[in-house]
Amino acid sequence: MKKELIRPYGDTLNDGKMQISFSLPMPPTEAGKEAARLVLKQMGFEDIEICGMRDLREGFTQFIAYAVCGAAVDPSQIKVKTVDTPVMDMDTTDEYISEHIGREITVVGACIESDAHTVGIDAIMNMKGYNHRYGLERYQYINAINLGAQVPSEELLRVAREEKADAILVSQIVTQKNIHIKNLTRLIELAEAENLRDKMLFICGGPRISHELAIELGYDAGFGTGSYSTDVASFIAISLADRKARH
Repeated sequence: MKKELIRPYGDTLNDGKMQISFSLPMPPTEAGKEAARLVLKQMGFEDIEICGMRDLREGFTQFIAYAVCGAAVDPSQIKVKTVDTPVMDMDTTDEYISEHIGREITVVGACIESDAHTVGIDAIMNMKGYNHRYGLERYQYINAINLGAQVPSEELLRVAREEKADAILVSQIVTQKNIHIKNLTRLIELAEAENLRDKMLFICGGPRISHELAIELGYDAGFGTGSYSTDVASFIAISLADRKARH
């Protein structure tokens, strides 16, 4: 059977053309452009065009390039760990919780440690939600407690314990030097030390979060770019119902 390989698409199907953006400690000069071209050449790109430069000051420049990549992949061989619970709308999730759990569930969320960006946690939890999907505060059978930004892990766990939370949601937008991994790891370690890890669901999300990474860090699920409140609410409801059925 012939493999159906795919390559990046620019002007025509599988032409391998890519747009690349990156920064170098070089000024926006012809020498800077050549440095950017040589970096891409050493990476294996061909037909390289440096088509844009933006001065970042202090000797740094952002370069934008078009180039051809020779790499190809076979989609049939791709295996990715994903959250595989069905996604329900708000009303269906409320009905599911009422029928299978029989009580209101409590979800506590926050951006932890130094992270001050609430756009992610607000999109999931705030009543208005995002992109035509209401947040968890709007759900009839979910008690959503949004602690906001720069919440110490200890404080998040304290509130979760006092509120007898069924799930904890953690958003991490800031990811420089993998600080999101350090923060998420620390939260899980604290939860384990306080014997809270197995008493509630731990869920994380953010632009560099995947379900696979979340599992590796000890979480129950991870939601990245393109996830909505319906994804998170459905996972929580179905997971809690499964736990209840097993006990």
